[in-house]
Amino acid sequence: MSALSVRARVLTGAAAVAVLGAGTFGAVSATAAAPAAEQRTAVKADASDKNLTQSTGLTVDAATKAARATLDAAAKDGQKVSVAVVDRNGVTRVLLKGDGSGPQSQESAEKKAFTAVSWNAPTSELVKRLDQTPNLKDIPGTLFLAGGAPVQAKGAPVAGIGVAGAPSGDLDEKFAKAGVAALGK
Repeated sequence: MSALSVRARVLTGAAAVAVLGAGTFGAVSATAAAPAAEQRTAVKADASDKNLTQSTGLTVDAATKAARATLDAAAKDGQKVSVAVVDRNGVTRVLLKGDGSGPQSQESAEKKAFTAVSWNAPTSELVKRLDQTPNLKDIPGTLFLAGGAPVQAKGAPVAGIGVAGAPSGDLDEKFAKAGVAALGK
């Protein structure tokens, strides 16, 4: 094996110094003065705090139960659909693409669920509002087609179920309502 050239020895030495320096710096940084426990201030809040809000929503288990009941209702009618369950803020909690459902069905189901929870109404009813306010359809994330149903607690929306893939929106909405009904059982 040949001896290392002067250049190779200088580069190797510089790399070793850099590694040692980084290790020392990291060790010093890791043990740098962390605030003492008595200096840390805990943020305390309770349900009566005027800066907090409370929200009611479905558990993942409940959302999954509703989605499963929706797919079962569609399968019973021989339909291949996708179902989405969103929370009060329109965030998808459960999305199930049924076997054989079309590629567009997942996104459509999510948008229908978002639309239903946003307006606390079945999407078939919301379609009728487009006559008076046609620009509603321009709101991002919405889809004004039948197939979405809100989930309510004490009259307030807590989730939305959207279904897409059946040959008609009426069928989609029928299956979404079956998912809502399953939550009451």
